[in-house]
Amino acid sequence: MRYGLIAGNGRFPLLALEGARRLGHDVTVVAIEEEAAREVEAVAPRCHWISLGQLSKLIEILKQDGITEVVMAGQVKHAKIFSSIVPDWRLVKLLASLPSKNTDGLIGGVVRILEDEGIHLRDSTFLLKPLLADTGAMTRRKPDQEESKDIEYGRRVANALAGFDVGQSVAICERACVALEAMEGTDGMLRRAASLVNGRRLSLVKVARRREHLLFDVPAVGSSTIPVMRETGTTVLAVEAGRTLMLDKEQMLEAANEARIAIVGFEG
Repeated sequence: MRYGLIAGNGRFPLLALEGARRLGHDVTVVAIEEEAAREVEAVAPRCHWISLGQLSKLIEILKQDGITEVVMAGQVKHAKIFSSIVPDWRLVKLLASLPSKNTDGLIGGVVRILEDEGIHLRDSTFLLKPLLADTGAMTRRKPDQEESKDIEYGRRVANALAGFDVGQSVAICERACVALEAMEGTDGMLRRAASLVNGRRLSLVKVARRREHLLFDVPAVGSSTIPVMRETGTTVLAVEAGRTLMLDKEQMLEAANEARIAIVGFEG
């Protein structure tokens, strides 16, 4: 069967294409010009480029290629909505109809439009099940007693915030929430948090949205997170098992082991 893949930034689209190839799926990629890496074009069987604002062109491409099922892979920064992109008529109409322009509202609206056109969104993780976080400690070092307390506190805070469609991560220090993720992303949040704690260690806790599906906005971490954690004195990463993608999973765990960083998966 042929699937469509809407490619945003990061390694997620490339790994999804590798997964599709292993599973024998034929894929048409629609890459977002403002986000996707050019290397996507080199590994995709077919690749079309569109601007973030070209919703009508997206639908046209998918229909031309006979696509009825599509996957969203890779982040599209929420801040881009406030940039200089030019929305087409269909996106203008959608934006005008939304009570709030948060992630759920925006992407949920796109999903409804695609459904109306006979195009169904698949679970973002279905090509990458082996990369989902495991339950328990995934690194050689386990969280110590103080880190475990921070994780438990961070889970409560992050779960409470998840319903408000802000970032999926919080930075915790000694059972205090130092920072929560906003449009700057996880790395920016950690650097902001580090500037506030005077060298004390941080714990990073990431949760999935409180929704049953994983159609979009799936939490993801990768090996690039580890250098930022080292830089900011973040000694533990806790993620939701079975609902968080670990991009470059083996490399990430190896880098974490070298840095003496603990990575643990918890049940939501």
